[in-house]
Amino acid sequence: MADDRSWDEDLERIRRQRLRELEAAAQLGRGAAVLQVSDATFSDIVQKNPFIVIDFWAEWCGPCRMVSPVIGELAAEFAGRVAFGKCNVDENPRIAAGFGISAIPTLLFFANGMLVDRVIGAQPKEAIRSRVLRAFGSVR
Repeated sequence: MADDRSWDEDLERIRRQRLRELEAAAQLGRGAAVLQVSDATFSDIVQKNPFIVIDFWAEWCGPCRMVSPVIGELAAEFAGRVAFGKCNVDENPRIAAGFGISAIPTLLFFANGMLVDRVIGAQPKEAIRSRVLRAFGSVR
C-alpha cells in the first residue's frame, strides 16, 4: 500500500511539474519577451525594471546555448514580476568589462538598480529559479 501511495505522489509531482512547464511555454507568446540589452540600453533597462536578471552570453558559447531556453522559460514563469534580458558580450564589451565578466554564461541579478547576485556557468532551471526567488524574495 505504501508503495502505491509513493508511486501516486511521484506521478502527481511529475504531472504538476509538466503542467507548470506547459503554462510557462504558453506564456512565452503572451509578451514575456526576453529583453535585448546593449551598451546603449543597459542603464535604462536596469533602472526601469525593479527586478531583472541579465544573461551575459556569446554565440560561440555552448553552455550559453543551454541556458538560453531556460531564460525564456523563466521569463514566462515570472512575467510581470521579474524581467529577463540577454547581453551578447562580443557585441557589448563595455558592460561585460564593467562587471568583470570573464566567464560566460554569467547571470547578473539586479534589484532596484543594484547588483544583488551573480551566477557563473550553466546551471539547471531549478537552480536558476531558486536564485531568482532568493534574490527577489518578494516576487512569489
